[in-house]
Amino acid sequence: MRLILLGPPGAGKGTQAQRLVERHHIVQLSTGDMLRAAVKAETEVGLKAKDIMAAGGLVPDEIVIGIISDRIELPDAANGFILDGFPRTVPQAEALDSLLKSKGLKLDAAVELRVNESALLQRVEARVAQMTARGEVVRVDDTPEVLAKRLASYRTSTEPLVHYYSEKRKLVTIDGMMPIEEVTQEINRVLAAMMANDRPAKKTVKKSARKSAKKVSAVKAESLPKAAKKSARKAAKPAAKATKTVKKAAKPAAKAAKTAKKAARPAKKSKKSTAKAPKTSSARTKAKSVRPAAKKVTKKAAKAAKKSAKRRSKR
Repeated sequence: MRLILLGPPGAGKGTQAQRLVERHHIVQLSTGDMLRAAVKAETEVGLKAKDIMAAGGLVPDEIVIGIISDRIELPDAANGFILDGFPRTVPQAEALDSLLKSKGLKLDAAVELRVNESALLQRVEARVAQMTARGEVVRVDDTPEVLAKRLASYRTSTEPLVHYYSEKRKLVTIDGMMPIEEVTQEINRVLAAMMANDRPAKKTVKKSARKSAKKVSAVKAESLPKAAKKSARKAAKPAAKATKTVKKAAKPAAKAAKTAKKAARPAKKSKKSTAKAPKTSSARTKAKSVRPAAKKVTKKAAKAAKKSAKRRSKR
């Protein structure tokens, strides 16, 4: 939890800050304490602040923001923090918002302790009177005169922060004139309600994000086959073009081969007939010439056989 406590001097911010620290296990960050710690540690930002503070000047906002930036990165600020004494002006509040945004953080609430200024002055006057009566030393900065000046300074410089955080819907206003225990209970009640209202919003955002992601995935899934087909067609075009070119180039060769084949047909036919004709003619001639001679030989043999048979029969 990251909080800012707003309210004029004497409103009880210090007391309520300590109770919030104990309840939520966060740290209270005082601008003055952080500046002194940075100067003691001799950090880069601390050294810049040291020279200005030594000269009695006001530390510029950018240096204070740099110190806060280094401080909230320490492990003890991991659960959150309460800023005490910062921001005091609207430009400082804007610088703080930019810092938190750059770190992926956000302010949860600005708690305003609203009090009656005249009642505060009466409290201080009564306290000073009691301390004087007891013989105690009264602090120089704890007098009605000093308080009146500080209240006037708060109205002119710090009170505009109430409007700034109200417009951002971060403002929580508590009646600081109630008894201390009741102020604490009211702060805890309002902060608990804010955190409870914030959880459904976070769930809704997450749920909406999941739905959007599913829709995008579904659209991608539907468009994927079309895209794949389109890519396949696009990839197939060069191959088809190459095949077409090869076929076109092969046409003359095929035509020439066809012409050669056609021209070769008569030659083959004449060669075939020429080769077969002599063979057929000579065979037929030989057969014709052999047949009469064979017949004559057969007749002669038959006659000779008859004559020989007659001779034998006469003997």
